[in-house]
Amino acid sequence: MKKSILPLFITLVFVSIVLPFSSCQAQEGKKVSLEIERFEPGLDAVMGEEIELEVLAEGLDWTEGPLWVEEHQMLLFCDIPPNRIYKWTAEGGTELYLTPSGYTQDTPRGGEVGSNGLLLDPDGHLVLCQHGDRRMAKMDVPLDAPKPEYVTLADNYQGKKFNSPNDAVYKSNGDLYFTDPPYGLEKNVHDPLKEIPFQGVYRLSADGEVSLLLDSLTRPNGIAFLPDEKTIIIANSDPVKVHWYAYEVDDQGLLQSGRIFFDASEASKSAPGMPDGLKVDQHGTVFATGPGGIWIFDAAGQALGRIKIGQLVSNVSLSGDGNILFVTADDNLLKLKIK
Repeated sequence: MKKSILPLFITLVFVSIVLPFSSCQAQEGKKVSLEIERFEPGLDAVMGEEIELEVLAEGLDWTEGPLWVEEHQMLLFCDIPPNRIYKWTAEGGTELYLTPSGYTQDTPRGGEVGSNGLLLDPDGHLVLCQHGDRRMAKMDVPLDAPKPEYVTLADNYQGKKFNSPNDAVYKSNGDLYFTDPPYGLEKNVHDPLKEIPFQGVYRLSADGEVSLLLDSLTRPNGIAFLPDEKTIIIANSDPVKVHWYAYEVDDQGLLQSGRIFFDASEASKSAPGMPDGLKVDQHGTVFATGPGGIWIFDAAGQALGRIKIGQLVSNVSLSGDGNILFVTADDNLLKLKIK
């Protein structure tokens, strides 16, 4: 059934905050527009009528994969085309953290070669969705001493190389769930090096076995569990099927009873962007990048509101206390104080 969205009221905020950093200089006096659309009163429990916005970094290429690391009070995020990961801290601003991040081969190639989704494994190691190397990998050194030394976690299904792992999430039992669209291939879905005919969703079990969970989504992208881990949300970044999907997770960790969590087809006609990265807070609130900015859903898939940002938004990460939303948006890194 088609969902109806009727904004209750709109708050418009203009902020001018600039934090320069070593690799890219922020433009002095740049204004950032922010529009909050409130669809349901439930949004009041998530954010106030106005939110603070800061530009932490700009002038990059295409930012993605934000990861807040509470232990080190730092945000890691990717700049995909130049094959880099940056670190942001309140004390040091933005600085280069790791390169190469996603493509470690000697043969030059174009396309989206860097890492995309970033996460921590149960032991606190950095795990990367590596576009260029077409694998899930672990950085085999401590977080506070980064080096491009990687261990392959998984790079194929039944002997065929993955397309380009994009985003991932750990289940509490140590199983790793990840999506595999074609965006890291130099010629995308038509790349002659593409070995798997579909775009899959996979599970890497804690004992190292790779299982195919889904082959029916056209462009699986962002992925996250609801807090009880009985439901998983998957973004589909396809202009024809502009959907977020929800699947039940059975006792074996397999995905059943797929349904459309939210259909953004109508919104995509008037706003740029596709469903991309997403995160879920401890209360089951879903923050998902999509047409026009950042969508906020409750656990049942009701759209509570949308933070409209005047550029393409790729992904988000929540701070440890849930009061800060870090946003990768085109060539920028943004910080939204939502509570």
